[in-house]
Amino acid sequence: MKQLMMIGFGAMANEVCSHLPKDLKLKWVVVPERSVEVVKQKVAADVQVISRIDDCLGEPDYVIEVAGQAAVKEHAVNVLERGWTIGLISVGTLADPVFFEKLQKTAEKSGAHLHLLAGAIAGIDGIAAAKEGGLEKVTYKGCKSPNSWRGSYAEKLIDLDSVKEATVFYKGTAREAALNFPANANVAATIALAGIGMDETQVELTVDPNIKQNKHTIVAEGRFGQMSIEMIGVPLESNPKTSTLAALSVIRACRNSVDAIQI
Repeated sequence: MKQLMMIGFGAMANEVCSHLPKDLKLKWVVVPERSVEVVKQKVAADVQVISRIDDCLGEPDYVIEVAGQAAVKEHAVNVLERGWTIGLISVGTLADPVFFEKLQKTAEKSGAHLHLLAGAIAGIDGIAAAKEGGLEKVTYKGCKSPNSWRGSYAEKLIDLDSVKEATVFYKGTAREAALNFPANANVAATIALAGIGMDETQVELTVDPNIKQNKHTIVAEGRFGQMSIEMIGVPLESNPKTSTLAALSVIRACRNSVDAIQI
């Protein structure tokens, strides 16, 4: 039986815990100090709930992050220093080039691996494969309703209350998009890191008053040919800000950590 450490314990973590493979057992949960006692009431008695990686008693076979960018900045380096492999769902954190380099060097030194999970988008395997043979151009297009863009940098670029039809309000690189839209950064960053990079991948963001669900589109071309992949996401019932597919990608990563055959 392999043992899992989970960083974060919100809606996504609950979804993941309810679908863990039978050969992987949750043994550690890492949350902010203020949440430790609350989380202890929600997990099994043999699960150690901690706020610092240094307090971990034992050694996990796999670590998964489902907590957001701040938790990645706080804990990921400590995990990698110990030689533990970690899967990240908050890939947008890596838009910070200094932090990205620090993680990379730490992993190389300790022999650990950093898994960047596909999250809310499909087609990452195709982008990564195409990169090996000459990927020339990649554009990510994100489209959401006005309400989904409220509280973000979009409010400085367009009047969300007056939009009558689908309107592109932002064009830039994946790095720029990840830094300007941190709550929406993971998809753009994942596509960029799988493909031609943060500064070469283009991003177009659209507001559409006629849709209710988030739409993600990847358009790519290269020596392999051309690719266009569209994903219309459904949020988790327990948290409308969390993608169901993102949670499922974490479950898949957990399954791959124990299965002899992976795809």
